[in-house]
Amino acid sequence: MATRSNVQGLVEYIAKALVNDPEQVRVEVEQDEFGHTIVRLHVAPEDTGRIIGKEGRIANTLRTLLRAAGTLNGQRITLKIMD
Repeated sequence: MATRSNVQGLVEYIAKALVNDPEQVRVEVEQDEFGHTIVRLHVAPEDTGRIIGKEGRIANTLRTLLRAAGTLNGQRITLKIMD
């Protein structure tokens, strides 16, 4: 099952590998009122573009990975990128 810590660890690991300032990476995971999982990825403002990628490719790939992990366990997982 895709637990909160697994999802958080996956996003944190990938984000830290992509950014210039990995110390600024912070991941918050919470449930909304409908039972969906919301993952908020906080990075330094200068690293936002690195996480989003050209034409949003990296962000879309992260969202696809989370969607797949959630689907396997009957969950809906949404990624929000914050700076």
